[in-house]
Amino acid sequence: MIRPYDFGYNEETAQDNYYQKLIPNTSLQALREFDQMVDKLRSNSINTHVFLDDNINHTPDSVFPNNWISLHQSGYVCLYPMLARNRRLERKSEVFSFLNLNGFKIDNIIDYSHHELENIFLEGTGSMVLDRKNKIAYCSLSKRSNQKLFNQFCKDFKFKPITFSSFQTYNNKRVPIYHTNVMMCIAVDYVIICLDSIDNNDEKKNISDCIKNSGKELINISEKQVENFAGNMLELENNEGESVLVMSKSAEDSLTEHQKKLIYKYSKIISCDINTIEMCGGGSARCMMAEIFLPKK
Repeated sequence: MIRPYDFGYNEETAQDNYYQKLIPNTSLQALREFDQMVDKLRSNSINTHVFLDDNINHTPDSVFPNNWISLHQSGYVCLYPMLARNRRLERKSEVFSFLNLNGFKIDNIIDYSHHELENIFLEGTGSMVLDRKNKIAYCSLSKRSNQKLFNQFCKDFKFKPITFSSFQTYNNKRVPIYHTNVMMCIAVDYVIICLDSIDNNDEKKNISDCIKNSGKELINISEKQVENFAGNMLELENNEGESVLVMSKSAEDSLTEHQKKLIYKYSKIISCDINTIEMCGGGSARCMMAEIFLPKK
């Protein structure tokens, strides 16, 4: 996780992230929310490594590291090309120093960031939601999620690619959802997804069938729940080997009792009050965590 230095409304990302709201003077409140989330994760026996952002560059979205890096069981690390120019400044070399010092094995670094020069983007596990167990990658196409580069990722990392289009209603128009992980979360035993955001019925059936055929329970959420970031969740494993599903308080509050009951079959829910971060930044709990799957040396 990256502790932000100067969190705030990002005009560059607001061009296609319609969840962002212009809220002034958010930096201190964002820091409080971030620190409380870290405390909550650690108090639930989840190893949490925090890096500090700095004032060298203006990086208002640095709190969302999962868009520029992903770490895999194969020992591979992937770096991604990002649409907003000020987001490209978020990459931190000290992350690699930390991984090496703490005994994580890195066999290869695949760097796609040079595609930024070609205006080709794939924003990490925001653009893609990975079923690591079944080696299936889901991607809702948008200008931040290029199909050709997504297919290249799947080839390099040995995932089966599944593409589709998802939409939200903004100013009475259907517009693309900017990141797949806003409307879809994959856990070991279940998938939380907003099928209503997939307007094409063939694509909707294909996604639904693929989830069910992968052996996971499908938990459907509404577009209103997506607006409350109920799709932007991440399953983690604590030090006791228990499954925990991390989400924002607004996401948990939007869930029905039936939906919670389905989740509780598999996972404990941890919710964090990050209202300022998600309203101003247009991303939520999942975006704030880059999970480590690297093997140990």
